[in-house]
Amino acid sequence: MVNNPFILYGYESEEYFCDRKEETDQLYRLIRNGNNVALIAPRRIGKTGLIENLFHMTEVRRDYYTFLIDIYATKNMEDMIMAMGSGMLSSLRPMGAKVMQKFTNVLSSLRSGISFDPMGNPSWNVEVGDIHTPRTTLEEIFQYIEAADKPCIVAIDEFQAVSHYPDGNAEALIRTHVQHCRNANFIFSGSQRTMMAEIFNSPARPFYQSTSMMTLDCIPKDTYCLFAQKHFDAAGKSIPGSVFFSVYERFDGITWYIQRVMNELFAITSPGSSCSLEMIDIAINNILRANEFSYQSLLFQLPPKQKMLLVAICKAGKATAITSADFIRRWHLPSTSSVQSAIKGLVEKSFVTSALGVYEVYDKFFAMWLLRQ
Repeated sequence: MVNNPFILYGYESEEYFCDRKEETDQLYRLIRNGNNVALIAPRRIGKTGLIENLFHMTEVRRDYYTFLIDIYATKNMEDMIMAMGSGMLSSLRPMGAKVMQKFTNVLSSLRSGISFDPMGNPSWNVEVGDIHTPRTTLEEIFQYIEAADKPCIVAIDEFQAVSHYPDGNAEALIRTHVQHCRNANFIFSGSQRTMMAEIFNSPARPFYQSTSMMTLDCIPKDTYCLFAQKHFDAAGKSIPGSVFFSVYERFDGITWYIQRVMNELFAITSPGSSCSLEMIDIAINNILRANEFSYQSLLFQLPPKQKMLLVAICKAGKATAITSADFIRRWHLPSTSSVQSAIKGLVEKSFVTSALGVYEVYDKFFAMWLLRQ
């Protein structure tokens, strides 16, 4: 039993995971029938939760080894190999020292960076500088996957990061290993739709037509509302549909923001009482106040022109034609060239997202805080 049923990080159990039954079944069906999958959806809508829900299915736990590797922060092949190695070792840890040691024995190129405690449990002490031959280490990782005594499901989260690696052959190298790995199926999850579509749908790219494509939409609001009400009811509290729908609409149905506000509303609603519409603003104010220092720090780090454009996009809500004379004049921006350079920096730093020519501040709570400054 958890104190607050609206989980914000990680995966607790199916009881605290809202819906996604059809999507989980679809993903399992694709994997079971030998497909690799490109899973594309905006960040914070629940891709990682869906993958973890798949991994917690009884038949998946029984029949597969599962690995979830996040490469969002990686900048090159060495970073990716670090993420893969440490992530796989963490996934194997609950299975005991013998299983972990079998994995570390394969990584002969990193032997010096892996130590063992008196019980024989390995620790990952590898640093990027220890990876002298990344192609060899990557090959060793795939050798382990191929030789594992059960088939594997390897999910690589934020896979579009590989397109920025300075090694121009990274995609081709990974594709070659994936193509020849018969003991695993892969889920390539990504949030930057344009980039992911380019990787998997462009005839000029190595992964062209190598996966089944799958997208993820928002959880239907009626389904999500019933989930929220069930957990409020179980705690002797209540939340009217009108309150939940107000939160859902305010955050465009994006799972993480709804969960965050529901978590706060659950916390401030006393047992025996009902959550009211007025409490939504209280909950949001609490969240913004808790994050104020980090928001101030983020804003302080931005160059002046990026800061001006960020505020303009925030005020516009969903900004289009940001280099047009009308947009520049309306928001008192310096020039077209300054907007072009500023937006490049804001997108690279993930302050702003772009889809089909529409720009938005990525963090909706940060955007709310900015509007109050």
